[in-house]
Amino acid sequence: MPESPTAKFVRIWRGRTKRDVADEYQLYWLAHGIAPLIQKGALSVEMLREDRENDAEFLTISRWDSLERMAPDGSDPHRTHHLPRDPEFLLEVPDRVQILKILTPI
Repeated sequence: MPESPTAKFVRIWRGRTKRDVADEYQLYWLAHGIAPLIQKGALSVEMLREDRENDAEFLTISRWDSLERMAPDGSDPHRTHHLPRDPEFLLEVPDRVQILKILTPI
């Protein structure tokens, strides 16, 4: 039986919406943003949300076994890939994600 891949990197995306559209964006991101990460090869994906007085911050953390799997076409894995409606929802449209190397395996 082949061994399951071990996560070696986390990819962290952050975005903010107005508080009054946060629920709608959450559903949109869940429906259209999570599946592509899994299809590309993310080992797991977590979506987090902090509601504040006027805005909501979303944080998506995906775990990967290689940088190449994040960007199989050879593109920069730090570049974001936006959904068509992101400019409608997000207060700023980030162009980069943070990638951290996992030093202690889970």
